[in-house]
Amino acid sequence: MIILFTDFGLTGPYVGQVKAVLYQRAPGVPVVDLFADAPTHDPRASAYLLASFRDAFPAGSVFECVVDPGVGSARAALAVEADGCWFVGPDNGLFEPILRRAAHWSAWALGPGTGRVSPTFHGRDLFAPAAARLALGQTPDSFGARPVEPLRCTDWPDDLAEVVYVDHFGNLATGLRAAKLPETTILLLSGRRLHRARTYADVPRGEAFWYENSNGLVEIAVNSGRAADRLTAGLGTEVLIEREN
Repeated sequence: MIILFTDFGLTGPYVGQVKAVLYQRAPGVPVVDLFADAPTHDPRASAYLLASFRDAFPAGSVFECVVDPGVGSARAALAVEADGCWFVGPDNGLFEPILRRAAHWSAWALGPGTGRVSPTFHGRDLFAPAAARLALGQTPDSFGARPVEPLRCTDWPDDLAEVVYVDHFGNLATGLRAAKLPETTILLLSGRRLHRARTYADVPRGEAFWYENSNGLVEIAVNSGRAADRLTAGLGTEVLIEREN
C-alpha cells in the first residue's frame, strides 16, 4: 500500500492530483490518506509525528511524505528503505527519527524525473511516480536512483518536547514517546501542571491531563473540552517535564 503524509491541506486539488498519478502508475495498489494536515512548512515537527505511525503499517508499505518548504531548491529528493518500509520525500530532516530508530536503513537520491516536472510540485511529479514504482516492487536503481548519505540532523533531540499536532478535538499531540516517561511524570504546559491518566473518563469533566495516545505519543487533552483552547497552546508550544520523587 501507499500512505500519503503531506501538509497539502484538506481542501484544494493537491492531494487529488497526487492520488491521480498514483492510481495511474500503480493501479490496484491501495492508497491510504494518513495526513493532509501535517505541520505546515515544518519538517522537524512533522518528522516526529511521522515516526509514530511507522509501526502501524506492514513491511512493504510505501510512504509518500511531502512537507517540503524547500521544494525546487538544491535539496535532494530521497527514497529511504527503513526496516522493510519505503519513505519517499525531500531530504530536509523529515526522515531523521525514522533513520535513528531503524535497525537497518539505506537511502537513495532520486533522479530529476521524466516528462514535465514542476519545480513547485515534486509531490505529484517526482515523489508520486517513485512511490508507485516502489509499491510495484521495483528497486530504486531500476529507475535511476543512486545510493546517497542523507542529511542528518544530529542536533535534533531523540524526542521532541513540544506540540507537533492539534487534532479535530483540540487534543495536543507531542513529539514525546510516552514509554520513555515514568507514570508519575508531571508535564508543564502554558503554566499548567498536568498529571497522567489512562483515558478521558479517568479525570473529572473539564480537567486537563496527559496520556499515551494510540500511536505511543504523549498527548494532552481535556475531558469533554479542547486542550488547545483551554491551555492556549498549539503547534510548537513547549512541554516541560517534571518528575515526582
